[in-house]
Amino acid sequence: YLFTRPSVKAAHSLGCDLRIVSDANMFLIESILKHLGIREYFSEINTNPSYVNEGRLRILPYDDFNKASHGCSLCPPNMCKRIQDSISEKAKRLIYLGDGSGDYCPSLRLKEKDFMMPRKNFLLWDLICRDPSLLKAEIHGWSDGEELEQILLHLINKISMEQLLHGFVTFAHG
Repeated sequence: YLFTRPSVKAAHSLGCDLRIVSDANMFLIESILKHLGIREYFSEINTNPSYVNEGRLRILPYDDFNKASHGCSLCPPNMCKRIQDSISEKAKRLIYLGDGSGDYCPSLRLKEKDFMMPRKNFLLWDLICRDPSLLKAEIHGWSDGEELEQILLHLINKISMEQLLHGFVTFAHG
């Protein structure tokens, strides 16, 4: 987890709806977010459920592949990161950060107005580099936490300015 408290707080203060979609588990993610003091900035966490039983961590699959397939051949059987399923507003723009092969499926679902931020020299980066034309979203690779933060804040500011200008133009002509 390379995001920093300042980048999370800045993104939240600029009106971003921060969500986590991870193939990890709830216990791990909640522990990290609470330790960093940033849990309250995330509106949603989609991950494998987990609980502690008799001192042992038990992790369940997000998608119960024993009952039915989630229908995605690109993702692991326990979880397809269907990010767009939970975002219904037409005006929403996504900035998706990822590094693993399980992030490839959602990157292919992003729209032209969206941004994909793959971590360089990880599985997702390799998959995207094979044929970047398969992605509709604008691609911004990053290598470390500092670069991630710079790119992320730049994109958030870019989106904010576009919305501000669009709002001004619409108002001026309306």
